[in-house]
Parts: sequence; C-alpha cells; structure tokens
Amino acid sequence: MSHDLLGPSTDYYRVLDDVSGADLDAWQRARAFEADCLPVINEHWEKGETPRALINRMAELDLFNDGLDIAGHTQLSPLAAGLVLMEISRIDGSMGSIIAVQAGLVMRAIRTYGSQEQQDKYLEDLASAKILGSFGLTEPDHGSDAVSLETSATKDGDEWVLNGQKRWIGFGATGDLTIIWARTPDGGVSGFLVPQDTPGYSAEVITGKACLRAIDQSLITLKDCRVPDSARLPGVSSFKDVSAVLSATRSGVAWMALGHAIACYEAALAHARERVQFGKPLIHFQLIQQRLADMLQQVTSMTLHCRRLADLEAAGKLTPEMASLAKVHNTRLARTIAADARDMLGGSGILLENHVIRHMVDMETLHTYEGTDSIQSLIVGRSITGKGAFV
Repeated sequence: MSHDLLGPSTDYYRVLDDVSGADLDAWQRARAFEADCLPVINEHWEKGETPRALINRMAELDLFNDGLDIAGHTQLSPLAAGLVLMEISRIDGSMGSIIAVQAGLVMRAIRTYGSQEQQDKYLEDLASAKILGSFGLTEPDHGSDAVSLETSATKDGDEWVLNGQKRWIGFGATGDLTIIWARTPDGGVSGFLVPQDTPGYSAEVITGKACLRAIDQSLITLKDCRVPDSARLPGVSSFKDVSAVLSATRSGVAWMALGHAIACYEAALAHARERVQFGKPLIHFQLIQQRLADMLQQVTSMTLHCRRLADLEAAGKLTPEMASLAKVHNTRLARTIAADARDMLGGSGILLENHVIRHMVDMETLHTYEGTDSIQSLIVGRSITGKGAFV
C-alpha cells in the first residue's frame, strides 16, 4: 500500500513506499506532531528552553518506546522505530534527541537490565512522560573513552555511595531520574537509578550551547550521594552491558540524520521552485538542478542504509559494527546536505523561520554523540582488519 508521506522527489527509489499497517500508523502519528511543533519550535530553540508541552504531546502520540515492549503501549518494529526518529528529526532535532534519550537510552537500559520492580516503577511513567530520565555516562574527562569512567560506587552496608562527575547529560539537571554509570571496587561497572532530588546529587545546565537548544544538557556532580542497593540495575556487570545500550541507539542516529537531511533537501527544493532570479525560478538553472540531484543521491543512499538496518535488526542480524557504519555514513552526508541547502537559500538560509540553519547546526551534535565519527570509523576498521586502533 503506497502513501504520500515522502513524495517521489524525495524517496526516489521508493525505498519506503511499501510501509504499511502498524509501521505506517507509527509514521503517521509522528508526522502529526509537525502541526504542534513547527509553529513554536524556533521560539523555544532561540530561547534555549525545553518545551514540556511538546514532550507531553509526543507522549500522547505514543512515541516514547523506540521498539521496546512496554505494557499498554504499541511496540514498534525496527522499521517503525526508525521512521519515528526520522520523522521527528525532520521536524526538529531537539525533539528527536528527547526520544533518543528518554526511550533509546533510559527506558532501554531499565527494560534490558532492570529488575521487575524497577521496570514496574519507572517504565510507564517514562513512556507517558510523567517523568523525564537522563543517562549519566559521559564525564568531563571521558567521552570517546567512556570505558575509562572514573565515577565510583562504593558499597556501604545496604547502600551505595556515588562520587564523581558527569557531563553533557540530557535532562540531568531538569529531569526526574538519572541512570548513573559508575565503577565498582572490583573494577566492574554498575548502573544506579538516582532520583535527582537525592542528597549529594547536584547538577547545572550547560549554557552557551549553539545547537540542540530545545533540550538541555548538564554537568552533574555526585558527592557522597547515597542510594539503596535496590537502585542498582541488577543485569549490569561490565561496560559491555553499557555498550549494548549505546550500540542499539546508533542505528537510531542514522535514522535521525536522515530526517535532518530530508528536511534540508526539501527546503532547498521548495526554495528553488519559488525563488526568482534573473527573471526565472532557480529550478531553471543548470547549477541548481545539479546540486539538487547531488543532494537527492545522498538522501537516497542514506535511506537505503536505514532500510537495510531495519531489515537486519528485524532478522536478528544487525551487529554494532553495521550500526556504526550507518551512523558515520549518514551523519557525514546529512552535514553536507544541510550546508548545501543553507547555501542555496542564500541570506534566507540563516533565518530560523526557514528551519534549515536549525537543522544544520543541530547536525553538529549528531555528528558527535553516540560515538564520534572517528571512533565509529575505528570500530568499523577493527571489524575489517581484526586490529584495534583506538590508541
């Protein structure tokens, strides 16, 4: 069954033309968010504030599950989960990142490694956005080498004492619950569910950020922060468990980059049709047609990567290295498409009202988070050569 969510000028190979049933329904629900978000997002983005009403609206549309099996909520297939991330990112990158943090990281970690009691306590409230979660992994001195995290967790009776700092943590200061990843005395790694009003937990929003301005990141300081043993995620024993959560989100980043690229390509095409220079619309000029064709080639390649990832994941054959390859490929091309679209819009390209500049700068974050371009390339390189080259 065909649909018109992406026209033939965007989905040139009809890669997504056969999306139907529950997958199409999820995509349509994500598309419905556009009417709520686009009229107000630039104002929130410019002010650097997170619009709670938009978060609640995404919850009403049942978009916070990222393929997870959550009682009372529609479980999305890998294709549907990708389409939701693509579509929300096509609308706005901050909103896409909110889904990636809330569902892709926090809910996935609790669903995968949490006790039944922890799942019962938190998953429904997270899925309905009654509470906001954050994923406390990255530290001031450990980003790409997060495996070397220094935040410590020391057992004291039936409690754990947490000490250290976390940086670039979405909703770490303005949310409700943070998963703190910490090193235990035996050299292992554990995750702890820490309510943000816990004594010894303090956080401040990082200011001066030039992209993804409608979702805040924070610097968290833990000083003798005590949590009960029941706050520990029992299914986690090593950093390999953390990596599994991160790997699961990298294919999502590829879909998000596709959403940004589609938004910029379609904006450039619309502008070229409407903008008159030298007596005729820009689409009549050879240079413009060539640039649009180049952008379409890139969007098509990105779409093929994403669809293949979804098929592989559905078949249980997706590897972390495959997700890394798609993440690198799609974020690189999305940055190129965004820059070309900004240039094609001329002076209008720097105005938020035309949306392209917001997508362009937001792509800078996607290029870095969930593993930098260089680290993801080295992961792929290791799989090709059998040799690790991280240091």
